[in-house]
Amino acid sequence: MGIGSNVLEAVSSAGPSVRSCPTSAVPRLDRRVALRVNGLRKAYGRVVAVQDLSFEITEGEVFGLLGPNGAGKTTTISMIATQLRPTAGDAWVFGHSVQKETKRVRELIGLVPQDISLYPQLTARENIKFFGRMYGVPREKLDQRVEELLELVGLENRQNEPVEEFSGGMKRRLNLAVSLVHEPKLVLLDEPTVGVDPHSREKIFSIVRTLRDNGTALLYTTHYMEEAERLCDRIGIMDEGKIIAMGPLMQLLTNAGCSEVIDVRGLPPSFDWKSLHEIPGVCRVEHFDSGARLFVSRAVHALTPLHGRLARYADQVTIEIAPLSLENLFLQLTGKELRD
Repeated sequence: MGIGSNVLEAVSSAGPSVRSCPTSAVPRLDRRVALRVNGLRKAYGRVVAVQDLSFEITEGEVFGLLGPNGAGKTTTISMIATQLRPTAGDAWVFGHSVQKETKRVRELIGLVPQDISLYPQLTARENIKFFGRMYGVPREKLDQRVEELLELVGLENRQNEPVEEFSGGMKRRLNLAVSLVHEPKLVLLDEPTVGVDPHSREKIFSIVRTLRDNGTALLYTTHYMEEAERLCDRIGIMDEGKIIAMGPLMQLLTNAGCSEVIDVRGLPPSFDWKSLHEIPGVCRVEHFDSGARLFVSRAVHALTPLHGRLARYADQVTIEIAPLSLENLFLQLTGKELRD
């Protein structure tokens, strides 16, 4: 993605004015739909990158798209940001079509791309000012907005240093700041913590929560389970261009029908793997190397018959039991591991 992609393209100098952030979250009953996606699809010839996505995000909500690299998350973000034209379907940002009202949509959104989109020779302050002018933030309010953002991302003490001297985490934080300069109502974050240090990662988490509490809607893509669990009010699990499950984390885990996972390791190649599928309460069995992972409704009911099948290998087998996690849920739904 080229330099200045945060801007999407220069918007009118009569763009949205800067306003003060509210001090409390938007009440749930007053929340509007910030983003509505209906049947969004992107194909490159016979290759379908995104398949008929439909979901909504409301004000004051973090909606996470969780999936491995290549699942279609960035393509989805790019279509909503009006950088890619959908093959079919549409999305509406506060009622404005990404297909037909491109300029207005770009005024309402802030894009935080995977690739750093900053001018390395400029300072942090100069970068924020530049993007502020491109977004049409009034000159008399821009200085105030620059100060607010430098403090928000923790760069007030480094504001006059060129960006080329910054660490990766500092650049990520500044990349977020320039995308917020015009106070967008919907923020699109595409893997915003890739390659950052722990301090910057926690700072980005804090900023996301602050934006949510102030009523901003956020679409957050990640392939990190922990981020989705810690940040997102609802999660869409994405694989091969499709959302295969969607909802709050606890609802997703409850709907899975399996509450626990049993890991068995140290089994020989000659083991009768099919016998594991016959254990009562087993929802799914995943094989790996010399072991298996059993998704079960209740481990206490499965352990006795499991031990019976493993008796011959008792001296070489290890068993671990854990509650169902988002990572295990992804395994159950897709049969794949979601690797960093």
